[in-house]
Amino acid sequence: MNYRHSFHAGNSADVVKHSLLIALVRALQQKEGALTLIDTHAGCGLYDLGSEEAQRTGEAMHGVLRAFADTNPLLDDYRAAVRAVNDGPEPRLYPGSPHILAQLLRPQDFLILNEKHPEDVHALRSAMRGTSAAVHQRDAYELWLALLPTRTPRGVVVVDPPYEQTDERARITATLAAATRKWAHGVTVIWYPLKDRATHSRWKDQLRRLGIPKFLCVEHWLYDDDQSGIYNGAGLFIVNPPYAFTQALPPLLMALRAALAPEGHSGEITSDWLGR
Repeated sequence: MNYRHSFHAGNSADVVKHSLLIALVRALQQKEGALTLIDTHAGCGLYDLGSEEAQRTGEAMHGVLRAFADTNPLLDDYRAAVRAVNDGPEPRLYPGSPHILAQLLRPQDFLILNEKHPEDVHALRSAMRGTSAAVHQRDAYELWLALLPTRTPRGVVVVDPPYEQTDERARITATLAAATRKWAHGVTVIWYPLKDRATHSRWKDQLRRLGIPKFLCVEHWLYDDDQSGIYNGAGLFIVNPPYAFTQALPPLLMALRAALAPEGHSGEITSDWLGR
């Protein structure tokens, strides 16, 4: 599955991913200690919702625009992050994870971004100008391991690939296993698209066999039944989520489900511990 960010910016998956990412980092920041935030597949950093790519899919209409039309205060932090890169009442630009993470930085925190695609890394450097982010152009999985353990005692690695390669899931599994050996207490967030439940179930079985003790799985299925051959939703694997985050998660997931469910479908967002 090819999932280039520019075609899907601001869709329902982005709303869920970025809402949870904000909540996760804020939960970690309840402690004063510095954080190192690493985004292994950073993309362009900032996206034009009026671009040909975004208009071709029109997915922002069912994602960020629905979140903006919603009034639930639990989505206020997400909406504020999007408003921060826009002037008007409705979003014309959409901040990718790099921009959202940059907004969350405290003076003691560090942000490291990586993007291998030549055109995207050029756009990323331009989008992040004026921030303290360090930008790399390396193989994502090599960088993931090379930067562990992080320079600060605590950190978050965000892994958000386009799933262009057939071995993407295998590389994630192998790298996560190695990363856990180097950095057992670290927080890792892995985003993935959902197309069919059988394929995803097999991958979860492989990840479960890694034996990671605190491995949370959050899944957002858009439709009541799988729609054959199309994007059905997305999820996040979160290794070592902090207690404050998991305690606040249920009402946030309910708010996201209500805001994003397609017409005629109730939608489903679940959170479960892998292996329990």
